[in-house]
Amino acid sequence: MSGWPTGSGGFPHPRPRGVRAVGTGTGLRPRLRSRFKTKEDIIISLFQDLTRPMDELIAWGQEQPRTLETKKEILTRYSLALSAAAPLFRFMHENQATMRDLSIGETFKERMFVLLDLVKDPQAVLTDQVRCVSALFTMHAGMFVLRDAEGDPEEKRKAALEVAIDLVSQAHGQAPGVTR
Repeated sequence: MSGWPTGSGGFPHPRPRGVRAVGTGTGLRPRLRSRFKTKEDIIISLFQDLTRPMDELIAWGQEQPRTLETKKEILTRYSLALSAAAPLFRFMHENQATMRDLSIGETFKERMFVLLDLVKDPQAVLTDQVRCVSALFTMHAGMFVLRDAEGDPEEKRKAALEVAIDLVSQAHGQAPGVTR
């Protein structure tokens, strides 16, 4: 995304001043202008590209049995997809008001509810449902809260994933790290 006006952390400025500002310095301005009418169209297109793995994960998960192993695999794949799309998710987080105005915010929320349905059992006791919901949010929180912490980004991703898997394992009556 070089050439984008940047805000804190090197991420795109919350409100690029238009297609011209987005295209400046990238050599893409003529192509951006012919393909996208507004900066919102650019953001929506980036969102669709970067969330494609999430859509594929949802489709895969909906075809799988609702076992602990499937849920662990969903969390693992989601962790990788989240890591690959980290700049987008940070941009969304830092620009929540703008995201609410675009279809992106609602679309992302719908995807999150489908993922939650894939990892939690609606028949489970409430504490176990909370553990499963918390597992997904642990990965999001890890990405945002740990981004400034010392350490390798991959190690931070793996640590958040380990905690998420522990939570789902506990919800299935299984001690963390133990397989049945």
